[in-house]
Amino acid sequence: MITFAREALGLSGSVSVRLSPLQGRGSDRVYYRLNWNGEGSAILAHYDPNRIENTYYADIATFLRDIQIPSPRTIRHDPAQCLIVMEDLGDRDLWSFKNEPWETRQTLYRKTLAIVHRLHSFPEKDFPINRVRLMEGFGSDLYRWERNYFRDHFVKGVCGIAREAFLEQELETELAALAGRLGGSARSLVHRDLQSQNVLICEGESFLIDFQGMRFGSPFYDLGSLLCDPYVDFSDEERDQLLFFYHALSKQELDQASFLNYFWEASVQRLMQALGAYGFLGVKKGLSAFLDHIPSGLRNLQQAVAHVPSLPRFRELLRVCQTAIEQNGWRSRRNGGKQ
Repeated sequence: MITFAREALGLSGSVSVRLSPLQGRGSDRVYYRLNWNGEGSAILAHYDPNRIENTYYADIATFLRDIQIPSPRTIRHDPAQCLIVMEDLGDRDLWSFKNEPWETRQTLYRKTLAIVHRLHSFPEKDFPINRVRLMEGFGSDLYRWERNYFRDHFVKGVCGIAREAFLEQELETELAALAGRLGGSARSLVHRDLQSQNVLICEGESFLIDFQGMRFGSPFYDLGSLLCDPYVDFSDEERDQLLFFYHALSKQELDQASFLNYFWEASVQRLMQALGAYGFLGVKKGLSAFLDHIPSGLRNLQQAVAHVPSLPRFRELLRVCQTAIEQNGWRSRRNGGKQ
């Protein structure tokens, strides 16, 4: 790896290079920080190609920079060795600002939303499908996978509630209809995992990372990811300020009521996926730090469902899940972790 990095960075064999492992961001990738001569630095990533989206990262990174979406610059990619050397933008992310005054956080979130709106506005007809591969877009199959992921790994795996309970067919009808409505919303490029730890802050500016799962879908999925993020807390007023900021950027393509309705429905969908991931990673993979985010994730999901009157059976299921969580003595012990 050091030999590859030397070649990528144009460093001679006489230059001392130090390789320090960083906390992994999941998805079968390992990251290192490279330092040389006590002054230069870069990031080296080694990925598992068996997770297909990992093989898409480098080309997506180039595409994003081509369309002026701030992201780390790729210095060199070797697909045979599954190695990438990229620009080092530091360690601070949006999550690290969670306890800063709202004025500071609001500025950073607005910058992030402006970048995300630019991504969402890229015309699908102009996407370079011949040179940039993406995962399959959001549709009925992916939405179904996400809700089954939630039921298997959170409802059953964490809460111990059998799938046969709570009139399963009625629940499926509600959630399938929700997916159908999201499928009918505007379609755009979406990051797919736009939470606070996937936005780096460097010199006061926002940069998107971990975008290998990018695909076409509802832009509201990204908004739900960012503004109903279980890793951070927003007051209702703070969230509304950011939502209305994004709505103004979209030049009122939807009236405010329709915009908010799509936001809360997409937030329900996203939070199902997040809670399923916490259960899968925490229980199946033994990464217990993810389990600490279950109380806040469930609280945010209940808040989102409260804005969607078409989900009475799902709302009842969440009440039972809440009871199970409380009886099991779940408490959030840490605020860290990666999804």
